[in-house]
Amino acid sequence: MKSIDRAKPILVTGANGYVASWLVKKLLDEGLTVHAAGRNIENEEKFNHLKEMAKGTGGSIVFFESDLLKPESYQKAMEGCELVYHTASPFTSNYKNAQKELIDPAVKGTENVLNSANATESVKRVVITSSCAAIYTDAIDSVNAPGGKLTEEIWNTTASLDYQPYSYSKTLAEKKAWEMVDEQQRWDLVAINMSLVLGPAYNIHHATSESINILKMLGGGEMKMGAPKIGAGIVDVRDVAEAHFKAGFTSDASGRYITSAHNTDFLEMGTVLLPKYGDQYPLPRKALPKWMVMILGPLTNKLFTRRFIRNNVNIPWNADNSKIKKELGIKFRPMKETMEDSFQNLIDEGVLKN
Repeated sequence: MKSIDRAKPILVTGANGYVASWLVKKLLDEGLTVHAAGRNIENEEKFNHLKEMAKGTGGSIVFFESDLLKPESYQKAMEGCELVYHTASPFTSNYKNAQKELIDPAVKGTENVLNSANATESVKRVVITSSCAAIYTDAIDSVNAPGGKLTEEIWNTTASLDYQPYSYSKTLAEKKAWEMVDEQQRWDLVAINMSLVLGPAYNIHHATSESINILKMLGGGEMKMGAPKIGAGIVDVRDVAEAHFKAGFTSDASGRYITSAHNTDFLEMGTVLLPKYGDQYPLPRKALPKWMVMILGPLTNKLFTRRFIRNNVNIPWNADNSKIKKELGIKFRPMKETMEDSFQNLIDEGVLKN
């Protein structure tokens, strides 16, 4: 049971990220001091939104240059902090070398941050941004799970360096974190295992998120003939930030928390947008048959291998989010609100044009 002193600074790694930006906003609104760690902090385009965010709040923000792959890179940023949020981790399907671009930054980055926690006497709690990808690889894994749904007890056993390496990176990184917390007694660990995160981005032109690519596919015409019914979970980025905040400041928070609002699929994600945007944008209106996805998928997207299609298309995805509702009191936004706010954000920022 860890009680965090609000007078002490809070470290956020990868502070300019999609989820982290909303978390920083929440911390500043609460009047806290944020130690924002990231790469190239002098880059105005990447960090200016955080500086602007601090204005008019009771909180303050201090920036620290850091790098996931450099040991002791977070030492200075962590000084005096009781609470550390480790959100920094790569999330992309556009990689050439999975080991170098996904696995190493995720695992070694976690190790470097937690080694700094071990070396910093003030640290009491670390909250890591994990993923439902550390629980499952494909929608079929939720069907095969006990009771037909994913829970916090389940670990991903089907991803590998060669298949779904992003999921593999999240699994290895979270396992490394639990190994390291067990080797000491001073700080405890809470993991936020989020599904596909949607919702408005603070810095959309610099946000490296698969979520934005999926929205562009839905609204840009790539799925106007139909969308594959790929089973997935989604959650609003604002709810994810709230979950991180509560995981840090709820003294008896513990273990993993599935942070997913809705069990859905790509077609439903598109059709929810039809009433508001269907007249202006080529949104999908029907399901693409699985046999057609088998033919077209591998030609259009390197992720859509035959194995992926077999294990995800027309397969329902189901996760149990009762733990986070009960223990952290999280109330999730309606799917329509999340989808519409996400889509409007892309339109307003000129990412989607009709």
